[in-house]
Amino acid sequence: MPDISEDGRTWVLSGPASSYAVHVTDRDELLHLHWGPRIDLADAEALALRPLPDYWPFESTLDGREEYPVEGGPRFVRPALSVRTAERRGTEWAYQGHDTEEGELRLRFRDGDLDITLHYRMRPSVDVVERWVTLDNRGPAVELLRADSATWTLPDRDTWRLSQLHGRWGAESRLTRSALTHGEKVIGSRRGHTSHQHLPWVALDTEATEEHGEVYSCALGWSGSWRIAVAQLPDARVQITGGAGHDDSGLLMLGTGESYTTPVFAGLRSDGGFGGASRAWHAYQRAYVIPDAERDRPVLFNSWEATEFDISEKQQRALAERAAALGVELFVVDDGWFGARTGDRAGLGDWTPNPDRFPGGLKPLADHVHGLGMQFGIWVEPEMVNPDSDLYRAHPDWVQYQTGRKRTEFRNQLVLNLAREDVREYLWEQLDGLLSSAPVDYVKWDFNRCFTDAGWPDDAYPQRLWVDHVHGLYALLDRLRATHPGVAFESCSGGGGRIDLGVLSRTDQVWTSDNTDPLDRLAIQHGLSQIHPARVMGAWVTDSPNAMLNHRAGSLRFRFVSAMAGVLGVGGDLTGWTSGELAEAGEWVRLYKEIRPLVQRGDLYRLRPPQGGLSAVQYVLGDESVVLAWLQAQRYGEPVPSLRLRGLDPTTSYECLETGEVHRGALLLHRGLRVGLRGDLDATVVRLKRK
Repeated sequence: MPDISEDGRTWVLSGPASSYAVHVTDRDELLHLHWGPRIDLADAEALALRPLPDYWPFESTLDGREEYPVEGGPRFVRPALSVRTAERRGTEWAYQGHDTEEGELRLRFRDGDLDITLHYRMRPSVDVVERWVTLDNRGPAVELLRADSATWTLPDRDTWRLSQLHGRWGAESRLTRSALTHGEKVIGSRRGHTSHQHLPWVALDTEATEEHGEVYSCALGWSGSWRIAVAQLPDARVQITGGAGHDDSGLLMLGTGESYTTPVFAGLRSDGGFGGASRAWHAYQRAYVIPDAERDRPVLFNSWEATEFDISEKQQRALAERAAALGVELFVVDDGWFGARTGDRAGLGDWTPNPDRFPGGLKPLADHVHGLGMQFGIWVEPEMVNPDSDLYRAHPDWVQYQTGRKRTEFRNQLVLNLAREDVREYLWEQLDGLLSSAPVDYVKWDFNRCFTDAGWPDDAYPQRLWVDHVHGLYALLDRLRATHPGVAFESCSGGGGRIDLGVLSRTDQVWTSDNTDPLDRLAIQHGLSQIHPARVMGAWVTDSPNAMLNHRAGSLRFRFVSAMAGVLGVGGDLTGWTSGELAEAGEWVRLYKEIRPLVQRGDLYRLRPPQGGLSAVQYVLGDESVVLAWLQAQRYGEPVPSLRLRGLDPTTSYECLETGEVHRGALLLHRGLRVGLRGDLDATVVRLKRK
């Protein structure tokens, strides 16, 4: 619970190592006091007594000090809240009071008929601050031009460095760091989904390393278009503002009695460097975000790269038998099982099994897969439709479109408007019927194109589809999970195009990237690990050479060890693998199952980044640890450097657990807690246990 001053105008929320404090002045100005190491209420009250600087008239005394800047009044910074009514624009709020419930603090303000509630919560055992805003309209219509979830104010420092994750399809989540200069740095998505281009996460530091130094980071839980602005103000103060929607052209129209709740924008302060921040984010998600995070994800086989659209029940049965022999636990039939889906030009929207390919529906195949000791999964893309489909022919108005404009097709498909109740109800009936017709254990939910013609001609406020489509997606996933609690869901968007805290609260894992090249994946997985845990990070072993992107060849060893840093999957054509490759693959699958609890639930230490040469990660859980290492290149006959391990007790010894031929090449020096690797191996796994 927060600590509250006697006058009810100063609040302190504290976690294990940090505190967050705010204060409302007698003039109803909500000021940010502190975000940093733990303080007590007396410290916060002393901070509240500090006078504001007198900059007027050319600078604002509030800029850089307000907790949630609104539009209007003596402010020049980017507003977190911008509203418009028929009579006026902007906000002049008055403080109404506060309340607390189950660790959540609510600060209530009012502007005319609009009630504005700022929510704060720090969960037990973590230093993550969750923030969001609720807007309740009690009067005539109010247009929300912008309603961000939070503005974060950083402490005064001489310089800041900004970290972000950027990329594109096939090259997602690449980490970059740069000096923050005066002005604004804006990242986001105007594509209708989280996007491959940016993840909604930023981190700021002054001189942090992987394991030392102070790091501030923020992550937005929203799966649609979004925007985060990092501003270094004229007095060198830094504020981070973010929320749903990319532009200020209109978010929602609130009628009388209607309300809007923003997504959560979470913030974390850590003094353990980038690695410490990552481990804190991972622990937070495993404890409070990811469904059933205590249950390890199974090893899966996905049929896409083996068959693409040319599938049949007989062929899938044969692949399932080979997958089961490897020790695979989940068999997933990808695209091509439904409607007239013999290519990407037809069938999307018609979610019934193709009678020529699956004459008895999916149940006979699912029963066969279960008989082999595996779970059964399928691929769907519910938010999309092909013009060549029964659904589109019956309901061409159900897609997003602009009147009088050509309907843009990407991948020969259009986007259904999930903001419409009739569209959501149709998809519910289709998907509920599908999951009830066969014993399906797993759904890979894909989203293979961005919004372009985001119009809704029949609606009075068509801009709302940008927000309400995502709310429709969430509602559909929530309803399906409640009705089919045994079914796991994966979020996919042509790879890593929809990965964020919002979708992760409703899905069990994500598809990290369509790029399964094991070398490229090291950098992609390194970036994603800055914020998200290995427990959600799908990673496949596919055929070599990698036919999808670069035709690069790689050893089966390197491919497996790369994929074992996440949720292991196999996606190659097993009918083309030799008996030796199948036998080796079975050994790697067996090994992964042994180390899986450490990878999926352990603390991550990034020992060496994937920048050429040797790279490695380490996971620690209780008295055990595992190191995954990759030798990307070796030059001039130089010896392979040893790795200093992290997260272990330097006063004790650890034994190296021998687990078969796949482990050869590792040498452990017990007391020094270092691992040396043979240079003739391109990847290896080292298992350690306290003696």
